[in-house]
Amino acid sequence: MQAVKLPASAGWQWIFAGWYLFRQQPMALFSWAMFITLLLIVGTVAAPIGPILFIALMPSITYVTLSISRDVHAGHTIGPKKWLEPLRQPGLFKKLFLLGLIYVAICLGVGILVFLPFAGELSTAMQTLADSQDVAPLIDAVRKPMIMFAVLYFVLAALFWYSPVLIGWHNTSIVQSLFFSAIACWRNKWAFLAYGVAWAAIFFMVDFIMGVLVSLGVSIDLTATLQVPVNIAIGSILYASFYPTYISVFGQPSEITAS
Repeated sequence: MQAVKLPASAGWQWIFAGWYLFRQQPMALFSWAMFITLLLIVGTVAAPIGPILFIALMPSITYVTLSISRDVHAGHTIGPKKWLEPLRQPGLFKKLFLLGLIYVAICLGVGILVFLPFAGELSTAMQTLADSQDVAPLIDAVRKPMIMFAVLYFVLAALFWYSPVLIGWHNTSIVQSLFFSAIACWRNKWAFLAYGVAWAAIFFMVDFIMGVLVSLGVSIDLTATLQVPVNIAIGSILYASFYPTYISVFGQPSEITAS
């Protein structure tokens, strides 16, 4: 399995390709993005088990997202009844859920390793917050471990970026999928950097525009209400762009199946 090495400009091209897919069936992709948002909200409310379960389901959600985008790209009409069809392949959901549990375990392990050395500072900052309601010491104490975790998370994301679809479409083992995903992401690190920076800029621009509306006198409640569907729509394009990142690196699924 050979991953193509692409220039940094591919990061921009992936976003435009995602926009192209979104325009083909906007309501189908918007509905799927809204469903993911609802799952995230439910998972957050049902803490502490909910967030863990949501993370464990992420490989399955990612695989369904790419499968939906593939069908949209092929011109098939997508509706809610077809969302879970990709997971009906025998043994696939079990394998993806196991991958998700590994993801949870690694995230927790990395979090413990990163935050444990700062436990004393965090405890002192929490006590200061409780005594004086001063949040500044807590922000200072959290800054270093959060930066460290963010850096390590990018490495972790590379392992799991392609692994669900490699398992589902290539029938690779979990270990193989993690290895091939990491290699593919490393070979295209500059494209992914451009891709990530561009998406961060897009979401920042949305927040900036909403801030401008508030400064012009639009109520915060109305602005927040408007921002929800806007964020979901942009999220739809983001999810749709996952598929171009795959086919440009590994080729069309039909080509791979034929080989």
